[in-house]
Amino acid sequence: MTDKDLSFILTHLGEEREQYFNAIAPPVIQSSNFAFDNLEQFRACFSDELSHHVYSRGNNPTVEILRKKLAALEGTEDALVFSSGAGAVAAAVIGNIRSGEHIICQQAPYSWTTSLLKKFLTRFNVEHTFVDGGNLDQIKAAIKPNTKILYLESPNTMTFDIQDLSACAALARAHGLITMIDNSYSSPIFQNPASFGIDIVLHSGTKYINGHSDVVVGVLCGSKAMVKKIFESELMTLGGILGPHDAALVLRGLRTLQLRVKRSDESAQFLIKKLESHPKVERIWYPFHSSFPQRELAMKQMRGCGGLFSVQFKTSSMENMETFIHRLKRFLMAVSWGGHESLIIPTIGFYNIPGRDNPPMPFTFVRFYIGLEEPEWLWQDLEAAMEAL
Repeated sequence: MTDKDLSFILTHLGEEREQYFNAIAPPVIQSSNFAFDNLEQFRACFSDELSHHVYSRGNNPTVEILRKKLAALEGTEDALVFSSGAGAVAAAVIGNIRSGEHIICQQAPYSWTTSLLKKFLTRFNVEHTFVDGGNLDQIKAAIKPNTKILYLESPNTMTFDIQDLSACAALARAHGLITMIDNSYSSPIFQNPASFGIDIVLHSGTKYINGHSDVVVGVLCGSKAMVKKIFESELMTLGGILGPHDAALVLRGLRTLQLRVKRSDESAQFLIKKLESHPKVERIWYPFHSSFPQRELAMKQMRGCGGLFSVQFKTSSMENMETFIHRLKRFLMAVSWGGHESLIIPTIGFYNIPGRDNPPMPFTFVRFYIGLEEPEWLWQDLEAAMEAL
């Protein structure tokens, strides 16, 4: 996709302004239902609710504009939006699996994807196997006669493990499997899995796609047939819809998607260069970093990395690590990413929680998201805080 194509999609695609008074911003069609002029129109609309406006649980005009843009960004025929990323993932998986069938999943997906497989689908006799997604032989060995889905997350969002998308897609086609991927880390700006043959592309649109930390939204992109199947069953039946007001906010966010993601990417690289030579840094996790074991594959599949990276710091003292975290004043401690604000998730925060096991990651591990602030200003905060280590 060229920058010209991207500019058109983000600024104009799907916006038929002559239909709404030539307004530059699409209107929020805050209506639950839509009237019909005659029985012929009534019947036509009910024959295909995905293509017409009947009831906003299905197809709302404001939401429809967003769907068109998202499909174009991922290079797919169509898209659906949901009330959360977890909702989009659940709809994609449930829509393509039956009782007695089997799912292969890369070993460290988003926590609610893990819950879907381990806690929810097991109640309905759906099997799963977690594998090292970077090892194609492990994936091959996990395929059973009843396997139906190969679920990927490349990169994942803590240690950024990569899967070979072309090889996984070819393997899945050879065995009649449906491939799906959580593409939230890269966003459509830096990776388009459908171009490698992946069937369904998913996003937590709460992150980069919305980009303002004020809407929770999920995205599912795929073929017209796949989208129609999931629309008519999982979306319409379970009702995990995105409302028109939230859709309008996401449309607003998309205007600056390319600018925001590239700014985060550039600022993250600036900070990584500072951190990699600091004596208190043990290791950096970042797909394009020279030490990253899958760097060559990452650079083959991705055009950039965005603002997420992780750091393991040098200290043997939990007290010193906690002091470092508390000294950071210009990074908010919060989940998610993709907004204007820089964030941290410190693994030490998951230690010593009553009733829970400590995580497998060392307490010195911190995930950073770099937002839109001046990177030198962020570095000054980091450098000062590291004195505690």
